[in-house]
Amino acid sequence: MDVRDTAAIVTGGASGLGAATAHFLAGRGAHVFALDLAAGIAAAPEVAGVTYVAADVTNGDEVRAAVTQAAGGSVPLRTIVNCAGIGPSMRTLGRNGVHDLALYAKVIQINLIGTFTVLALGAEAIAATEADADGQRGVIVNTASVAAYEGQIGQVAYASSKGGVVGMTLPAARDLAGVGIRVCTIAPGIIDTPMLATVSDEFRAALAAGVPFPRRLGAPQEYAQLVGMIIEHNYLNGETIRMDGALRMAPR
Repeated sequence: MDVRDTAAIVTGGASGLGAATAHFLAGRGAHVFALDLAAGIAAAPEVAGVTYVAADVTNGDEVRAAVTQAAGGSVPLRTIVNCAGIGPSMRTLGRNGVHDLALYAKVIQINLIGTFTVLALGAEAIAATEADADGQRGVIVNTASVAAYEGQIGQVAYASSKGGVVGMTLPAARDLAGVGIRVCTIAPGIIDTPMLATVSDEFRAALAAGVPFPRRLGAPQEYAQLVGMIIEHNYLNGETIRMDGALRMAPR
């Protein structure tokens, strides 16, 4: 599928994986609507072809309004990329007691339910467009994590949420096959995003040393490149793709 002269929604689009993806798609001629919280948008740079929209993925009304805006222009909405998420760390049972139950629910609400909310409401708008010659109307790419498979100590909430994203991929692809929408998920390894900006160079080097090859952290631009490959590959559907340099996470 060609993204030129189409609309795309990217959640978490003001920074990290989302920003890299928004810039990548805009550079290929898409009209990108980058959804993020207002505070994140305030710090984001202006980018040609990217329109920032303040929306919380846990708020269905805000997501629906953003989808309506993206789908209401002169070009069809074809692409959804879900990058919004959080990754706090806490053990199931730690020195200070049981995992904060409200925090667990918050991670699930943002990472899993937020992803589904954008997927479902975005699919509704894409389904209303005209199909191409192959019957295709659009592509949805979600973001999981290698933690969905090898969650580490302290990642019980995060791994649960990302495991849910992996689990929704195939049934969502099957649900949306009838309207010509493909659904895939990317499971990144250790990526050099703002979440790692506060750690020391020594810690970053230790993380990179654990990656078999290439022995470095992944780049957000490499995630965006994979999004582009999924969009262009019309036979790729219902699949979760690890992007991790062959990394398999240890318990800690």
